[in-house]
Amino acid sequence: MLLFVIPLKSQQTSKSWETVSRLFERTIKSVCNQSSNSFRVVVVCHELPNNQYIHPYVDYVRVEFPQVSSQDQVNLLIRKRTDKVRKVLTGIKYAQENYSFTHIMVVDADDCVSKHLAQLVEQSPQNNGWFVNKGYLYKEGSKYLYIKRQNFDRWCGTSIILRRDLYPLPETLESNNLDYYNRYYIPHSKAVELLANRETPISPLPFPGSVYIVCHNENVLRKENLINPKGLLPKIKKVLFNYRPITLSIRKDFGLY
Repeated sequence: MLLFVIPLKSQQTSKSWETVSRLFERTIKSVCNQSSNSFRVVVVCHELPNNQYIHPYVDYVRVEFPQVSSQDQVNLLIRKRTDKVRKVLTGIKYAQENYSFTHIMVVDADDCVSKHLAQLVEQSPQNNGWFVNKGYLYKEGSKYLYIKRQNFDRWCGTSIILRRDLYPLPETLESNNLDYYNRYYIPHSKAVELLANRETPISPLPFPGSVYIVCHNENVLRKENLINPKGLLPKIKKVLFNYRPITLSIRKDFGLY
């Protein structure tokens, strides 16, 4: 069974809680649109989102550890990432106490995923895991998708499925040391290399696995440069070879609306 863990940023960190809640609603609907029932979802948050989505396979776990303040600019990015890691680890530990699952996928609360992920895990429960080599990038509000044909996992955090025994977990979540938590986090951009070096390689997903959604003002990092290259010729090449209209099939596969 596949466990999806969705760490949700706090209202205090958000520019617009309404936007964060709206993006999350699309994400959770996408995750729950699996073609197999062999999955569970744990959402870890400080505050419950607006229009809380209810599903029998979804649990919301609220945390009380100190929130990241956007007013504190010192190491803000590191603190945001640490907040995410703490929520991910909290979600996994909760799931360990409540479910029987074989694999873990961390999903950013603004992305969409393929409906075929849980079925793939169900069919190959002993596999070390997979990475999304091919996926889509979507600029919020656009009518088109940009297809990333390889190395999608280096762009997007919603890209790694890992067997649960390979996911590193600390013994406790009580430490407030930022480095402590980051030591237990596998960066998505380096996961393939790190796991190969540990002799537990993961496989490329055999189909496009995720939609990386950007330019909605709540991204941790600005990503406009990924879809707006400089120069006329690069722009023409990207339009001709890499952009695709959002078809009904893609909407159904990823729950993208």
